[in-house]
Order: sequence, then structure tokens, then C-alpha cells
Amino acid sequence: MKTINEKIEDLKNEVVNLRREIHMFPEIAFEEFRTSEIVYNYLNSVGLEVKKNVNKTGVVADLIVNSSFETVLLRADMDALPIQEENNVPYKSKIPNRMHACGHDAHTAMLLVAAKVISEYQNDLKANVRFLFQPSEEKDPGGALGMIKEGVLENPKVNYAFALHVSGFHEKNKVLIRGGIMTGEADEFAINVKGYGGHGAYPHKSIDPILIASHIVIASQSIVSRNIDPLKSVVLSFGKISSGDVFNVIPGSAFLLGTVRSLEHEDSVFVKERLEMIAKNIASAFAGSAEMIYNFGYPPSINNEKATEYIRSIAREVVGEENLSEAPISMGGEDMSYFLEKTKGAFYWLGALNKEKGISYPNHSPKFDIDEDILTTGVKLHVLTVLNFKPY
Repeated sequence: MKTINEKIEDLKNEVVNLRREIHMFPEIAFEEFRTSEIVYNYLNSVGLEVKKNVNKTGVVADLIVNSSFETVLLRADMDALPIQEENNVPYKSKIPNRMHACGHDAHTAMLLVAAKVISEYQNDLKANVRFLFQPSEEKDPGGALGMIKEGVLENPKVNYAFALHVSGFHEKNKVLIRGGIMTGEADEFAINVKGYGGHGAYPHKSIDPILIASHIVIASQSIVSRNIDPLKSVVLSFGKISSGDVFNVIPGSAFLLGTVRSLEHEDSVFVKERLEMIAKNIASAFAGSAEMIYNFGYPPSINNEKATEYIRSIAREVVGEENLSEAPISMGGEDMSYFLEKTKGAFYWLGALNKEKGISYPNHSPKFDIDEDILTTGVKLHVLTVLNFKPY
């Protein structure tokens, strides 16, 4: 362990520089062309068998040490978000309205350097390894499902899958994991309200879609508070309402966009049906109309219990028992869920917050950043997950 620690610490500048290079040139879902070239070239340089353009911009590399061994998959996502970065750092995004505000730059850099270290210890491995760099985690339908359809869990068959995710909600080098549900289902909906436009001074000659939309927003909050078992976890949030262009004209339509989060798919189905009923009936009551488009998104991420215990054992070795915690269930979505549906695996958090350094903003904030001291911790977690691995 000491030798591996020293080796990884010697690579700190390398992993930091990789992360910063990716951070400065962020690319959103399925546009990760520059990032995937960096990934492809690096993996080639360490002697791995590499395939690119998997589900458009994904990259997969294999380390096959014995055809009779089972295969472990380590996954990193690569995409950024359409956010304007507000940090004043030397590695600030150079692309307007593009930012690595969720830490996928760190995920990619950590797994690349881990692949380099693991390849040096291949004679000690008891499993084959597949390194998977995924596009489009942030935008449904996501990149995981497409990669699975293109065969990334086959030839050789992948038996186990692991992924870590940096967290701006937790202190640096804290590892948080739980067995069972880690993240919830993440759905998206849009409601188009139709009214009848007219002059703002003569509302009686119009059908006001803004008034209808407002009633839909208020009434829909009763779904969670009055129709869902209070012992269950469901979230319904509106993220966008748009209508009209000028102050004195009642527009002809309004548009609402929102999300539903749940831990059980049946609850999402119920919310969809109830929300559509409310929207259509309220609109009708005001002599307008409403149509809803609803998309069932990523399913809940469910950790295998034995895989969870295994990651706990790795975390104890890397960060110590005092830095290992039971993760709270997150209502955020994560398409690692698709890999976990088909393998024995686990998804977990690595804390990235450090208030002393001014790094205290959550994921998806325009001021999100990570304490780069965690990068070698992430590398160690990946490396030991493979080096200590024994089939279970």
C-alpha cells in the first residue's frame, strides 16, 4: 500500500494538469470531441486496448489479463454543463456558457491516471478491467444506455461496475456510500397552455394563459402534499415558466417545464397521471387548454449490498474509518443506474468541499470547484478497487 500511495502521490501534478486541461475546455452532452481525444491518446500511451466513438463520443479501454477471470468496469463521465463559470481561477473555462460544474473533469482525470497505475500492476490482478469514459450523463437519455446498447457490457462480459462522483456537499476526502437506493428516478415534463391573446386593458376579451399556468403550479403542489404517502419521497419542481413579450398584451400561450423525482417508479407514474389531470382540468375550467409531455428519465441507482461492503473496505484503507459515512439518499438523477441494473456494482460520493480554501459551492453552481487534493484520493480508490478485487 505504501508503494502504491507513493506512486500515486508522485502523479499528483499529472492528474491535476489533466483535470485543468479538461476543465478549461468543457464540452456538453455528446459534444465531448476534444475530451475524448485526450482520453483516447492517454489510454493508448499507457498500452491499453482502446476503442473510441462508442455511442458517439465515448471511449472504452480494456486490460485483459486472463480470459477466465471476471471483468470489473470502472466508469467516469465526461460531459460539462451549459453554465457560465464565475470562478476566478487560472483554469477557468475558456468556452462561454460552458462549465464543468459537476466535477466530471475530475472523474475523467482520476480514472485516466488510475488506468495508468493499474496497467503497471496487471500481473497482480485477479480480474480483467474495462475503463469506460461516458458521454452525456447530464442530459437525458444519457450516454450509459447507448453504450450498453453498443455492447460495452459484453466481450468480455462485465460482472461488476463501480463509479465515484465528487460532491460539493461533503468535506474533502469523505467517502459516502449506502447499500440499496443511492439516487432517485429523474423525470422531466413540459406543459403547454393555450389561451386567447388580447389587450391587457381588456382581459374579459381574452383567455389568460398566465393565470391558467399559475393555477396549475399552485394546484400541482397538492400532489405530493395530499396524494402521496408522507412516508415516501417524491419531489415535484417547476424550473421554467415562460409567456408573453410585452407588459400590456395578454399572450396566447404559456409554457411550463419541470421535474419529478421519486424512489419508486410507480410513484412517478402516479404523479404523471395526476399532473396531467390537474393541468387539463384547470385549463378547461378557465376556458383554455393544456397538453403535457412527460419523459420518464433515469431509474433509481441501486447499489448491490456486497459491492457496497467491498467499497467500504477500500475506503477504510484509503481514507480511514473516520472519513467513511453512510450516504443519504439523493433525489438527484444518475445514469450509472443502467450499469447497476445489469451488474453487481456500486456508486458512491467523494467529498470535494473545503471552506478554508473558499471551495464551498454545491454541484451545478456557477462557482462550483473541488479541492484538488482529492484527485489522488480518487485515483487510489479506483486503483485499490481493482488491485484488491476478489470475485464475490
